[in-house]
Parts: sequence; C-alpha cells; structure tokens
Amino acid sequence: MNILQEIDKLQEEINSHRPLNIIKQLKEYYRVGLAYSSNALEGNSLTESETKIVIEDGITIGGKPLKDHYEALGHSEAYDFIHKLSNRNGFTELNIQKLHNLFYYRIDKKSAGKYRKERVFISGSKYTLPAPEKVPFLMKEFIIKTKELENKYHSVEYSALTHKEFVFIHPFLDGNGRVARLLMNLILLQKSYCIAIIPPVLRGEYIQALEDAHTDDRKFIELIARVVKETQKDYLRLLKS
Repeated sequence: MNILQEIDKLQEEINSHRPLNIIKQLKEYYRVGLAYSSNALEGNSLTESETKIVIEDGITIGGKPLKDHYEALGHSEAYDFIHKLSNRNGFTELNIQKLHNLFYYRIDKKSAGKYRKERVFISGSKYTLPAPEKVPFLMKEFIIKTKELENKYHSVEYSALTHKEFVFIHPFLDGNGRVARLLMNLILLQKSYCIAIIPPVLRGEYIQALEDAHTDDRKFIELIARVVKETQKDYLRLLKS
C-alpha cells in the first residue's frame, strides 16, 4: 500500500465520524497550529503558545517583534477566509490577492494583495524568479493550470503541485510561502481533507524538496503526503479522545 492509499484509508475512517459535532473546536485547534508552523517556517520567533495568546487574547508578547505579532493575526484572518472559500470555487486571482491582503495588510498596506513590481530573490536558491512584468500573465496561467492539475492528480498531489507552482511564480513581495500553504490547505478543505501542517522541524527538508522540485517534484509531493497523513492521524486522535 502506497502513501496515497494509506491517506485514502485514513480519510474513510475520518469520514465515518461525520457529521462532526466538534468541527468548530477542531477548526480553532488548527487555527493556532497552522499559524504557528507556517510563520515559524519563515523565521517568525513566536512559540506556539505565544501565537495562541496573540491570536486568541490579543496580548502582545514582550521582547518579540511587532511584525511577528502581525503575521500571527494576519494568518488567523486568512485562515478564516480559506474556510469561507472551501465551499465554493476559491481559485480566482482576486481571491488569492485578497488572501495575501488579509495576511499582509498590517505589515505593509501598500503591497498587500498587489503583485510585486520589482525583482525578488530566494536566499540559497540557484533558480531565478520570474521578472515582475511576467507575474500577471503567469498568475492567469496558474489559475488555468490548477484546473488541469485537479483533473489529472490525486487531491493530495494536486494540493502539493499547486503549492509548488505558486511558490515558483512568487507573485508578491513577501508572504508567498504563507499564501502557498494556505492555498494548499484550501484545496485539502475543498476535497474534504483536514488541515495539513508542515512542522518547523521539517524546514530544511521542506526547503530542499522545493528546490529539487524545479527538476523533480516527487520528493516534494511525498513530503506533503507525509504531513497530510500525520495530520489525519492527529485528527483521528482528537476525534476519539
């Protein structure tokens, strides 16, 4: 049995518990976990418990950068938005721009939700990102390509490949990784899967898998499948507890 078959089997078990009478609690549980992990992958210094305090209580953590607080709050708002989009066609340029705006407007209101107008570089990568003038066209192509990926691949592969394609375009000045992971989870929600969390301990493997995906995306797909499976197991543990 390969990992996608294992995921399908776990999903059948999760589905057997539906309708879920604790779905609101699970949504709130993953709100903090996803915000913490996704931000930590990008260098945010807040711990998971500090992220929870910032999001749920609105309390500032002494000694931590204001930007780190804004990232936690922005991610929480963007998280609500993907849940709203999960019941309809969420893949439009406007929705992606709104997703970025929700995450980023506290940090840089002028750049939030707007495609970059300058060149950007990924530290440690040997691959150059598209020139800014190409971004609007590439994003239109991206929307079309996601439909093709959806029809061709397993839902988990589809979510991983969409994540990869978005990061390779890097349409915004900052926050692209966070938006990519939110889009990946939007797909998983639309396909009735649970939220998938990439833990910070996998940061090195995650970055390397994305770098390798320029020529061979199998390792990246496998990594995303693994975190989906682990989150499913965590989800079942919560349902049974």
